Amino acid sequence: MSPPRKAQPPSFSTQEFRAALGMFATGVTIVTARTPQGGVIGLTANSFNSVSLDPPLVLWSLSRAAASLAAFSKGSHYAINVLAADQKPLAERFALSGVDRWKDVGFTEGSGGAPVLHGSAATFECFNRSRYEEGDHVIFVGEVERCTHRPGVPPLLFHGGRFYTEHPL
Repeated sequence: MSPPRKAQPPSFSTQEFRAALGMFATGVTIVTARTPQGGVIGLTANSFNSVSLDPPLVLWSLSRAAASLAAFSKGSHYAINVLAADQKPLAERFALSGVDRWKDVGFTEGSGGAPVLHGSAATFECFNRSRYEEGDHVIFVGEVERCTHRPGVPPLLFHGGRFYTEHPL
C-alpha cells in the first residue's frame, strides 16, 4: 500500500492549534532590517530556529499579511536579536502596530545595515539567503555572517501566551 499523497483535513480548530503550539516554550527575538529607502524596520518573532552549522544557517517566519514582508523579502540582510530577560517592554512594543517602535532604541549598524539592538542576549547578522512560501507564512533562511552572545545573560522566554525569564532547575 502506498503512503497518502496529501494530509487529512485538521480535526481541530485554529484556536486549539494555537493553544497546543503555545505549550512549546520559545525564546523571543526582534528581527530587524533596512527598507529599500534606508529606514529601519523590526518586529517581534518567536519563530526562530537553527538550521545548519556548516554553513551557519538559521530560519524565522513572517506572516504573508505582514506590512513589512516586502522589505524583508527584498533586503539583502537582516539581524535576529535574541532578547534578554530585561527586554520584555521592547518585545511588547515591537509586537504592536501603529506605534513608534524605534523611539529611544539603541542599536548599531550590522551587516548590510541591519540594526543590531543594544542589550540583546545574542545576535545573528544574516544574509537573506532564501525564502519559502508555506501556508500563510514565508520562511526566511539566513546565512549567518556574524554572531555575538553575552554569556550569563538570561534570555526572555515565551510560553502559553506569557513571557518568562530563565530559572535553572
